[in-house]
Amino acid sequence: MTDDELEPPINEPRINERIRVPEVRLVGPNGEQVGIVRIEDATRLAQEADLDLVEVAPNSRPPVVKLMDYGKFKYEAAVKAREARRNQANTEIKEMRFRLKIDEHDYETKKGHIVRFLKGGDKVKVTIMFRGREQSRPEMGRRLLLKLADELQDLSVVENMPSQEGRNMSLVLGPLKKKAEAMEEQRKVRDERKAADKAERAERAAAKAAKKTSGDESE
Repeated sequence: MTDDELEPPINEPRINERIRVPEVRLVGPNGEQVGIVRIEDATRLAQEADLDLVEVAPNSRPPVVKLMDYGKFKYEAAVKAREARRNQANTEIKEMRFRLKIDEHDYETKKGHIVRFLKGGDKVKVTIMFRGREQSRPEMGRRLLLKLADELQDLSVVENMPSQEGRNMSLVLGPLKKKAEAMEEQRKVRDERKAADKAERAERAAAKAAKKTSGDESE
């Protein structure tokens, strides 16, 4: 076997015969400190325990190695990584634009969209667009944004207070629930709805069957 073949894949620790140093600081399988030993002795202990010798701190002097079941360790790490990726669903920043003189119907419609975004676990950047002389009345835009934030305080937290950006003024609302939590709640709602629909269909089928049986008996 060549030296190249002994090199571990990138981001993986060196194990067993790949550890080529005279001595190591050995840690037992339960975290116990064995001390500094020759690499040959550490390898022998690993073989006797039917475990792997894994380098956990290569930059220490001497390097720190631990006795463990490396296959089991990699499997458990992969499971945890998949779980973390699933729970760290990307939070998006949605944007909703308002005119300063928006009518009540449009305001409620756009607020409804913002509510949906927040319940889905996404942040929302709300922007007031000033036109013409409206730019001289920034306090009106600020009042409108703060009114919206106040109405949505049960679903969100203000992450950025209203700030002027040229002809626009924006604030950012963050969801109270994380994306993963929101997605899990939505999944539960869908499952409950499916179960209710299934139960309703079964009830209708049972009623239909009972009606048919009753009709057959009357004949």
